[in-house]
Amino acid sequence: MDWLTENKIPVGSAAEAVFDWLQDHGEWFFDGLANLMEGLIDAILFVLQAPHPLLVVLAFVGLSWLLQRNWKICLFVAVGFLFIINQGYWEETTESLTLVLSACVVCMAIGVPIGIAAAHRPKLYAGMRPVLDLMQTLPTFVYLIPAIVFFGIGMVPGLIATVVFVVPAPIRLTYLGVSTTPKALLEAARAFGATPSQVLTKVELPFAFPQIMAGLNQTIMLSLSMVVIAALVGADGLGVPVVRALNQVNTALGFESGFVIVVVAVMLDRILNVGAKK
Repeated sequence: MDWLTENKIPVGSAAEAVFDWLQDHGEWFFDGLANLMEGLIDAILFVLQAPHPLLVVLAFVGLSWLLQRNWKICLFVAVGFLFIINQGYWEETTESLTLVLSACVVCMAIGVPIGIAAAHRPKLYAGMRPVLDLMQTLPTFVYLIPAIVFFGIGMVPGLIATVVFVVPAPIRLTYLGVSTTPKALLEAARAFGATPSQVLTKVELPFAFPQIMAGLNQTIMLSLSMVVIAALVGADGLGVPVVRALNQVNTALGFESGFVIVVVAVMLDRILNVGAKK
């Protein structure tokens, strides 16, 4: 077996060479991308932190009523946010919500169009599947290395690592929703003279809406799962007290911050559980 280990395939060195080349020749691209992501993060963070916390809570309660028309969910959202304020984690929660909402904007803007294109081009999806599998199965800590190399430390590398890990979910679920549109509906639309764009907007997307909303839900849940990991590259939010608790072996701090993350996850799931209601 020695001959097999002596002739090692240079996977690591090849990856390092690619990253070195990108760092040398793509600095303008990564700087521009970092500025764009930082602008998005700052805008969302301002919206969540500039008003009084109770006004933000009322806005989320209003959004819950608009989407769900269920007073029990609205009450749960209000109590959940008041509990977070009571525990003293409002600032960290808004920072984590900023990371999650930024990831949702980027992932859905990328994932939905790619999923639609893949649904209309089976060969494209066949070629994408290994890449999507790799993005979802590669240990998330591995994403942090190139994120630090290209973007330094802070919220931006945390957002980039989150997007890379999360974006396969909206791609797959959008593909599933559009590709499973019944042929009878498509044939009926075309028989009445619908153009390809009309078929997409009036037939395929409405039929795929529950799957697309499921993709949004998965994007939020997976983004929250990256909160703690993103804290390792300097991203602010609820991951910071979790990491601090781990370093200090502080059970109380770890349980408090971990429970707040769970409350945030459940609230966002209830607010955006629109697909199931449809």
